[in-house]
Amino acid sequence: MTAPLVPAPLPHSVTVDLGGRTALVTGAAGGIGRACALRLAAAGAKVRAVDRDAAGLEELAARGAGLGGTVESVVLDLTDLDAAEQAAAGTDILVNNAGLQLVRPIEEFPPEVFHTVLTVMLEAPFRLIRGALPHMYGQGWGRIVNLSSVHGLRASAFKSAYVSAKHGLEGLSKTAALEGAPHGVTSNCVNPGYVRTPLVERQISDQAAAHGIPEEQVLTEVLLKDAALKRLVEPHEVAEAVAYLCTPQASFITGTSLALDGGWTAH
Repeated sequence: MTAPLVPAPLPHSVTVDLGGRTALVTGAAGGIGRACALRLAAAGAKVRAVDRDAAGLEELAARGAGLGGTVESVVLDLTDLDAAEQAAAGTDILVNNAGLQLVRPIEEFPPEVFHTVLTVMLEAPFRLIRGALPHMYGQGWGRIVNLSSVHGLRASAFKSAYVSAKHGLEGLSKTAALEGAPHGVTSNCVNPGYVRTPLVERQISDQAAAHGIPEEQVLTEVLLKDAALKRLVEPHEVAEAVAYLCTPQASFITGTSLALDGGWTAH
C-alpha cells in the first residue's frame, strides 16, 4: 500500500500579531506543543514553554530565538497542581496541550495510570485556567485554547483514561467560554485526529497487541480507519488553527470544538 502523503509545510495562513502578549503552552518540548510554541513566538508573543523535559525545552528555546517573540523554558511536572496554577498567572493566552496515553482494555488498565492521565489532562488544565483568568479578566482580553482530540468527540476502545480526560476537557472549555464571555475571554477546543507526534508513534505497538494485528497494519486499519483523509495530521497544521483562534477575526468563536480530523466525525 502506498504510504500516506505528507504535505509540505506552507506559509503561515493568517497574519497574527501577538506582540506584547504572553502565551503559556504546556507539553511544549515536542509534538503539537512545540509547533504551537514556535508559531506563537513567530507571531511576536513571549511564550512560557512548560514541560518536564528540560533538554527538549532547551532545544525549543534555541529554535525559537530570533522568531520575533521569545521562548522562556519552565520545567514543570503538571501533577504539581499548585505550581501549574502559579505558572499561569499573568498569561494572556493559555494553550492546554500536555497529554499522555496508554492503550489497554478497561479490566487491565492500571488505576494509578488512569488517575495520572486525568490529573495531567483535566485537573491541570482547570488549575491553569484558574491561574490565568484573573489577569485575563482584569485586562478584558484572553484566549484559552484546549488541545482536545477527535477523542473528545468520539470514543475508541482501549483508551478509557484518554477519552474520559478529553471529554471532560470539552466540558471545562465550554464552561470557561460561558464564564469568560462577559470579560472578553474566549475558550475553545481544537480537535485533531492522529497527529504525527511521538505520542502517536508510541501507540503503535500497544494498538497492535490490543487488536491482534502486525504493527505495520495499525496505521491504516486502526488509526486512520474512520478518517476520510488517509494521512496523519501534521503538528504545524494544528498550530495554525491555534494561532487563528488568537486573532481578532476569531473573537466571536467561543465554546466550540474545531475538528481537524480528516472527516472522522462526518460519519
